[in-house]
Amino acid sequence: MRKATAELILKDPDRFAHHDRVFLNNPVVMQGMGLAPLVVLATTAHNGVMLAAAVTLLLVPSRVLACLLSRLVPLHDEQKKLLPRALVYSLSASVVYLVAYPILNAVFGTSLLTLGIYLPLLVVEPLLTYRFGRVQETLHKAVSKGLRITVGYALLLMLLGCVREWLALGTVFGTPVGHRAVLPMAGMPAGGFIVLGVLCAVWRALAARRKAYLVREARSLVDVHAQKEADGEQ
Repeated sequence: MRKATAELILKDPDRFAHHDRVFLNNPVVMQGMGLAPLVVLATTAHNGVMLAAAVTLLLVPSRVLACLLSRLVPLHDEQKKLLPRALVYSLSASVVYLVAYPILNAVFGTSLLTLGIYLPLLVVEPLLTYRFGRVQETLHKAVSKGLRITVGYALLLMLLGCVREWLALGTVFGTPVGHRAVLPMAGMPAGGFIVLGVLCAVWRALAARRKAYLVREARSLVDVHAQKEADGEQ
């Protein structure tokens, strides 16, 4: 850990954690965004991989395209601009979807049909569109934040898919794991909510422990540097 990073953590731990969209501030775990694909479709590891690939192809390009197009509708008068900007974000995601779908179809073939209507519904997924009512993003921020959110969401999709397949079918990627299904209900949306809730609770607990650990490490590093500077002055 660098000294500058340690000082930033000590100055405002919450702000530092806010920028970590993969673990410490995963938008699904911490804000409850993007739940529909998780609870309805991420029933197997293979479905989780397909959804993760779809999100990877959609989220960053649509965010970048929306960032460029939304400059045509700046937020000078927020209340009057919300609807146009919402349309810009959804339509830009739709354009990206038309490009991404043939790629997904070439990779996954007819397996893609198991995702049903929820695949095209990703174009209005809050993870892609929720920025329309916020401040104007820079292109760099759209790319960097989009990549972090993509990694965090894809990780959770695949993790939940593996766990639910193991609980409901006793397999992971079709390979038997254990002697029998532990919780057949995990393959249904109701079971998906239960499994996701437990997973989010564990995730949040681990994130809190990780955040506390980073604060302790940052404090120790800053103290060491302060001691070295004091010794140097003497």
